[in-house]
Amino acid sequence: MIRSVTTSAGVTPVKPDDQDKKLQKAAGDLEGLFVQQLFKAMRDTVPQDEGIISGGSGEEMFTGLMDQHLAAETPKQSQSGIAEALYRQLRHRLPGADSPVASGLTTDSPIR
Repeated sequence: MIRSVTTSAGVTPVKPDDQDKKLQKAAGDLEGLFVQQLFKAMRDTVPQDEGIISGGSGEEMFTGLMDQHLAAETPKQSQSGIAEALYRQLRHRLPGADSPVASGLTTDSPIR
């Protein structure tokens, strides 16, 4: 099943490669969101107001932004993370899944 996009010139089919890339990106984004929530939960276990100096709201904002950046970079660094497992599980549902790449006969890691 290939989805179509209607344009002024008519109907243009969406390539299976485009669908594959979208699935890879979605899986990477989901892993990033998961890691961001993991960092947030981890930081909530550490007491913030104990110590000589308190960073205040500026420190909270900075650590939140830093966690967000680290979470977005994590799927790019890991080749065997949640994104890879999710991609392998869902790729057989893509159009053209009977190709060697979609059936898992290659050893290349698709998530980068």
